[in-house]
Amino acid sequence: MRYGMMLDVSAPLPDVVRQVREIADGGFDLALCTQVTGYYDAPTVLALAGYQVPGIELVTGVVPAKPHHPIALATQALTVSAATDGRFTLGLGLSHKFVVEGVFGLSYDRPASYMREYVEVLVSLMNREQVKYEGDHFQVATRVPLDVVASAPPVLMAALGSRMLGVAGAVADGTVTWMTGPATVADHIVPTVTAAAAAAGRPAPRVHVILPICVTADRDTTYAEATSAFGIYDMMPSYRAMLDREGAGTPADVAIIGDEEAVLRGIRRVEDAGATELTVVPFGSAADRRRTFELVAAQTRAPA
Repeated sequence: MRYGMMLDVSAPLPDVVRQVREIADGGFDLALCTQVTGYYDAPTVLALAGYQVPGIELVTGVVPAKPHHPIALATQALTVSAATDGRFTLGLGLSHKFVVEGVFGLSYDRPASYMREYVEVLVSLMNREQVKYEGDHFQVATRVPLDVVASAPPVLMAALGSRMLGVAGAVADGTVTWMTGPATVADHIVPTVTAAAAAAGRPAPRVHVILPICVTADRDTTYAEATSAFGIYDMMPSYRAMLDREGAGTPADVAIIGDEEAVLRGIRRVEDAGATELTVVPFGSAADRRRTFELVAAQTRAPA
């Protein structure tokens, strides 16, 4: 299993770039930049950071599809790939019904078929093909291929439900999950997306798991902080469904919290579940965040 660290996009942009350098110097395999309305544009941040920091893979987690036409996103993704020497992975998702309809003012109708068409068009464009696509959601006709000289980045599609996981396995390079515990990864995420990839004749998919992790001596206080910080996800139906599958009362129950030994056990459960990548969302005190960074960095550097 490969390891990543999520960037703090609330920091000034130079500090975000310094975070990427620190993560790379720590031996992590990847740095993940979330795309949150009101903060920096994640692909732009990763292009800037990746141009300056060599070696490390850079992942978006995740760019919402609805406000980005696939032609525009394909051009942007290829540009980031060019800036990072092909070290970019595009995490892509539909977002949530209340965001798509309430914030963007767009339709959330037939989300799985929309994402299938979107990714089919996007991947063809990023492979620099001339595209003529007639679907239910997209009618795209490019006169010439995109002329951005760069390798097409892998696409990881945010998927939790069975239909979305089926699309991710069939047309993308894997899936990325958030607030999804190891039992659900093992029993639902991995078998569903893997079966879809096999049925489509595609390679075994990447399964990128993102979870809050904190190495701490004060588990009770940190658990309470996790309950407060991540409680909003309890109100989102897609995440609540995964918590129910896990038997988790609150999002804090899928966070990995405890001393070094306890956190390592939690990490092993994620690996044993079949995750190919684990990205840490650090939280807690500054000292606990440092302990978390150092523990996971050591795992990254450990022999396989």
